[in-house]
Amino acid sequence: MLAFSALSLAPDLDVIAFRFGIPYSAPFGHRGVAHSILVALVLASVAALATPLTTSDRTRSRLWLLCALVAVSHGMLDTLTDGGLGIALFWPFSNRRYFAPWTPIPVAPIGARMFTPGGVRVMLIEALQFAPLLLWSLWPRRRSAS
Repeated sequence: MLAFSALSLAPDLDVIAFRFGIPYSAPFGHRGVAHSILVALVLASVAALATPLTTSDRTRSRLWLLCALVAVSHGMLDTLTDGGLGIALFWPFSNRRYFAPWTPIPVAPIGARMFTPGGVRVMLIEALQFAPLLLWSLWPRRRSAS
C-alpha cells in the first residue's frame, strides 16, 4: 500500500520545477509532463518490472494494470480541481492543459501553505469527499471458500 501511495503522489514531484525557475505553464512545469497519461503508463511499467523475476506473467500484467490505474488517477483527479492551469494529460501529443467539466475539488496550496487555515480547509473537504471510498476499502468482506 505504501508503494501504491508513493505511485499516486509521484506526479506532484514536479513542484521542484519552481526551484529551477521553470514556469507553471511550461510543459515541464507543475501539472505538465509529470501528470500526463504517458508518464503514468511509464511509471506503471517501471513498477511492474520491479517485481521479483519469479512473478508470473499474469500476475505482472494485473499488477501493471493496477499500477496504471493508480498512476493515471492522479492526473484525472487533478482535472477535477478548481484552480491552476489545468493538466497536460495528452503530452507529448499536445501541451494543452485540461480541466473536467465539473471541478468539485478545491485546489490545494503548495508546500508549507498546506498547513495554513486555507490548506487545512482543503484537507477537510477532501477527507469528506473521499470518506466513502475509504470506508468502502476498510469495510469487512467475507472470504471466499477456495
